[in-house]
Amino acid sequence: MNYILFDGNVREALLPFTYTRPVADIRVGILTIREKWEKYLGYTTTTITEDYLGEKYPMVEMQENVLINASFLPNKELVGLVEALKENEAVFYDDEVVAFFTKETQEEVDFSTYKHIDFEGEAIRIEKTWDIFSYNDKAIKADFNFITEGRKSQPISSTNKVINPENIFLEEGAKVEYAILNATDGPIYVGKDAEIWEGSIIRGSLALCEHATVKLGAKIYGGTTAGPYCKIGGEISNSVLFGYSSKGHDGFLGNSVLGEWCNLGADTNNSNLKNNYAKVKLWNYEAEGFEQTGLQFCGLIMGDHSKTAINTMFNTGTVVGVNSNVYVPGFPRNFVPSFSWGGANGFSSYATKKAFEVAKVVMARRGIEFGEEDAKILNHVFELTKQWRKY
Repeated sequence: MNYILFDGNVREALLPFTYTRPVADIRVGILTIREKWEKYLGYTTTTITEDYLGEKYPMVEMQENVLINASFLPNKELVGLVEALKENEAVFYDDEVVAFFTKETQEEVDFSTYKHIDFEGEAIRIEKTWDIFSYNDKAIKADFNFITEGRKSQPISSTNKVINPENIFLEEGAKVEYAILNATDGPIYVGKDAEIWEGSIIRGSLALCEHATVKLGAKIYGGTTAGPYCKIGGEISNSVLFGYSSKGHDGFLGNSVLGEWCNLGADTNNSNLKNNYAKVKLWNYEAEGFEQTGLQFCGLIMGDHSKTAINTMFNTGTVVGVNSNVYVPGFPRNFVPSFSWGGANGFSSYATKKAFEVAKVVMARRGIEFGEEDAKILNHVFELTKQWRKY
């Protein structure tokens, strides 16, 4: 069977992350949504997404296909229903389509002609940017149980102070020395060739993906994910870094999500709680205004390739777009458009030529080429986001 992941109706609500990737490639838990589905199904997947992303994330269609709503995280029961789908059948959860069987020739799908199969179990769906950190603890636990089942962890060095070692898993090449690891409230997963440096205090759940690093003396609270090749340090709570991003120095990051290739300068801090303890509002691109999250704790949402200087401060519920550079003292406004350069004293437009020069250097340090596909995508994002840059 050919499986295709589609963005669905949540894409706009997941900006700025979906400016540069399909919904399927959002990381929540240990794995991206795509990686979860592929591991459960035992097949590779392709994607239906925005046209400008299609060159990098192509869709492969065959005579018979199962299309899967990428906003849903798989579990054993849900995957069982998806695998069993036959022609003119669809799986629904709370009136939202999860997956359906389709023929190559079908351009539009009339679900009134389909047999509805209702999934009545528990499902996690990523519909808003803040769902990524809100559901991250649950997602780490689910991924941990799934990918470690029947496997044995590498030995944990005796130099560490460990609580609940049965809830800790070290992949091949992982290194942890002279750290405190408390897996009472959630698992601690240390990926292939990842490393936790001396003096770090870790309270699960934590997903430290392959080649990621926790730096000296870090304090990491539960519900935190550091994607592949990330570097994290200082104090971090319930936050997700997709991959190749760095928050390597002292400073606080809480209830936040960073895309790929982000860098937070030393002593960058975000507020995740308003002084009046009110519920937090967050910028909504589709509504062109701020919407109520219903959350008391909500920090920083930052798109790919964005960066901060030392001593940068962010107010509760700040959204920073793609490829922005934030610096100078004081709090910038709660919405920083993509390709912005500046801070509390004002912003100017960040020219794509300069932005791409930085991206090439940054990505080359990880052995990855900033290619023509990447440039096309970011040029398109620059044009898409012009309306927000009033300078």
